[in-house]
Amino acid sequence: MDGIRIPIGRSGFADIRENGYYYVDKSGLIRELLKTDGRQVTLITRPRRFGKTLGMSMLSEFFDIRKENRDMFTGLSVARESSLCERWMNQYPTLFLSFKSVDGLDFAKAYEKLTVVLSDIYKEHIYLLESDKLDDFSKEMFCQVASQKASRGITEISLLSLTKMMQMYYGKPVILLLDEYDVPLAKAGDNGYYMEMLDVMKGIMQVVKDNSSLKFAVITGCLRIAKESIFTGTNNFVPDTISDSRLNEYFGFTQKEVDLILKDAGLTDYLAVIKEWYDGYHFGDCDVYCPWDVMNYVERLTLNPKTKPGGYWKNSSDNGIIRSFIDFAGDAITKKFETLLSGGYVVQRVEDDLTYNDLLSSEENLWSMLYLTGYLTPIRAGQLKNPLPEGCLALSVPNREIKEIFETTIAKWFQESTRKWDRKALFAAVWNGDDQTVTEEMTKLLRKTISYYDYREDFYHAFFAGIFAGAGYVVESNREHGEGRSDIIVQDYSGDRMAIFEVKYAGSQEGLAMSCEDAVIQMDKRMYAEAFQDDYSKVLCYGVAFYKKRCLVRLKD
Repeated sequence: MDGIRIPIGRSGFADIRENGYYYVDKSGLIRELLKTDGRQVTLITRPRRFGKTLGMSMLSEFFDIRKENRDMFTGLSVARESSLCERWMNQYPTLFLSFKSVDGLDFAKAYEKLTVVLSDIYKEHIYLLESDKLDDFSKEMFCQVASQKASRGITEISLLSLTKMMQMYYGKPVILLLDEYDVPLAKAGDNGYYMEMLDVMKGIMQVVKDNSSLKFAVITGCLRIAKESIFTGTNNFVPDTISDSRLNEYFGFTQKEVDLILKDAGLTDYLAVIKEWYDGYHFGDCDVYCPWDVMNYVERLTLNPKTKPGGYWKNSSDNGIIRSFIDFAGDAITKKFETLLSGGYVVQRVEDDLTYNDLLSSEENLWSMLYLTGYLTPIRAGQLKNPLPEGCLALSVPNREIKEIFETTIAKWFQESTRKWDRKALFAAVWNGDDQTVTEEMTKLLRKTISYYDYREDFYHAFFAGIFAGAGYVVESNREHGEGRSDIIVQDYSGDRMAIFEVKYAGSQEGLAMSCEDAVIQMDKRMYAEAFQDDYSKVLCYGVAFYKKRCLVRLKD
């Protein structure tokens, strides 16, 4: 393990290669793209954290005419393509920028960040001001954009203008590499200024529409957004999505690559756990791991072999799409979520052509978004008994990490939702010893929940805690008292009373009564209430039995 240095948080290809960090060879992407260099624009859409930015950085280092990077590519597969390297390596003016930082709570803030990005890319090419090939008007425009003083009209054509200036300077057409092109629209959709940002982005994207100064362009993002006419008029526009197969092995780690990483790191014993947590994505005909997760976990294992797997992807995103889905949820969606979280799949029609603005316009769009952003993945047709309807996919949760993201988001939603639900009748029934009403009210609330533990007792413990938490009560789980541990205790200090709940899961609806009785007997036998008799005037003990979304509650005499 001493010889491997994992590059966490480093998306610069030159940084990784020049400083000896571990690199999984994805240079075959160059060869694949150049097979179709006649295409003016290739749009590559993949979920976050699947290596898009690193791939674009590699392309920049390979093509940029200002550099001499032969040594940087030594040992990589593309270096064996001598004629390809001779023709293309560091032979073309290259424009590489990313819109991933264009964010803001309102349009003004986001637009300002956009002008900063454009200013920075102009400053990177400030040598153009020294050229006698550029007229004074072009130089004046250059200075306006670089100093963030350009009008909106000039800002919108700034990339188009820069490619033309670069072509004049070098006498060669430009290769454009635009990373995370749709982030400004995603953030705008989240914060209510979508149409304003869309108008600006349509102007910016003129750079790829019938631009004779372009050799070709490669653009990356999460969604295609063709409906919004951003790419209308673009010649030879070819999208490559997760439903395609051509480039998928270059965005994500294949099984062969993960095997090699673990071998080089001396961590081959961890393959099973890494597969359980971070594998399972089926993009086109390619099966891949999430590279961000694999590298994060391997890096931590090299520091501490006892490190448990965890969610690294969730720390790089707010997972707002899942929360939007849950807020949208009706009974049908709730049942589908429960099917997914119990290891099943749902058959849904998927639309590749979404926009961030119509996300909440239909349930179909939400399922499509979960698929396109990597939260769900398709099951192979060969694993299904029946053929799928045209345009539909059988979607499942890809791995343990994504399941945990769903569960955590659902738990947070439940905690927030319970504060809005009317629980007065339930609380009154608990403190009055009315077990019949407690049963009825608990059943009503159960039907509002999304089960994410496949109805194990853990789910019901979390359910109980969520119901009573935030209502002025002290809630404790598995507290030791008497001669054992009760499942849930709810203490009402101001009311001088407390309730103890022993929870059982019945294996069937018919078994509810027997399981409930077993819970009452256990409370009596282990004397759960006696530890609190001196502290409260009123101590109530309830046996509770659950079966799926049904419950039965009995008060111990």
